[in-house]
Amino acid sequence: MKIAALLLLAALAGCAGVEPAPRPLYRDPVLDGAADVSLVFNRGLKRWEMFYTNRRATLRLPDPKDVSWVHATPIGIATTDDGNHWRAAGEATFPAECTGATLWAPEIQDFDGVYHLWLTIVPGVHKSWTGERRIEHLTSTDLRHWTCAGRVDLGSPKVIDAAVIRAPQGGWRMWFKDEQGGSRLKAADSPDLKTWTLRGPVSPLPGEGPTVFQFAGKWWLVADLWKGLLVLRSDDARTWEEQPARLLSDIGQHPTDRAKGQHPGVTVVDGRAYLFYFTHQGGEPEARTDDRWHQRTVIQVAEMTLKDGWLTVDRNAPPPDLRSAFGAR
Repeated sequence: MKIAALLLLAALAGCAGVEPAPRPLYRDPVLDGAADVSLVFNRGLKRWEMFYTNRRATLRLPDPKDVSWVHATPIGIATTDDGNHWRAAGEATFPAECTGATLWAPEIQDFDGVYHLWLTIVPGVHKSWTGERRIEHLTSTDLRHWTCAGRVDLGSPKVIDAAVIRAPQGGWRMWFKDEQGGSRLKAADSPDLKTWTLRGPVSPLPGEGPTVFQFAGKWWLVADLWKGLLVLRSDDARTWEEQPARLLSDIGQHPTDRAKGQHPGVTVVDGRAYLFYFTHQGGEPEARTDDRWHQRTVIQVAEMTLKDGWLTVDRNAPPPDLRSAFGAR
């Protein structure tokens, strides 16, 4: 009994230092529409930052089918000192000559000491899901001042949601959603981040918001199917195998997480994979008396692990403690 008691005390002592991140991880204090996150380490400020689409979720339009509230959207920035607690740090500013009124889905990568941003641009404000969409490439040395680096020519006037890696075969590889091509996820390769060669669809399923990363010796692609997250696995980031099970297809049990998980962003730190996703708030008590509460979105986080060689996540478990991975350095 004494040995068992000592083991129990030791286990409790080990857990005492764990501080789960809050649920939700982040809620925009102005527009309440945080979505589509991309995390990056700000080398100058020595802290992690989160860039995100900031939907105008508090906007009440006369026509409930009017989607103008997801247009004229800025890109918000949130930052953290300890990894667990994130605070708003204003809106990103970009050159007018290569952007527009509606900004979606920032994708930020740090390549060779330069920050690269791929940003979805929708010219104008639309009441329905219409209009051109394009992806612009911008660069920066400080994550605040951006330079236009060229429109990404992907052979379609309706492309969104870039995900970019340094390809294992050399050069760079991008995945994106082609809305003109059946909303399928397609890939393209570039030797110089300027000219791109299409490689075709990576899945027959329509989807959006892909994120691509290395974890546990494999390449992974996770994307939003609007009914759970698609997972693809690869040895070379070119040929993919589909995971049988979707992630976050079930409704969560905890407040603010009672909706399907959408538009994933994954950051791998010290061999651990952290999944950042957004949830609509239509399942919350406020939605019973406010017919626009469902427009609001928040950022959640969960840790992904491997089970039988595939990704799994328990959204109902306490959120991970992010302090060691995302605390200021």
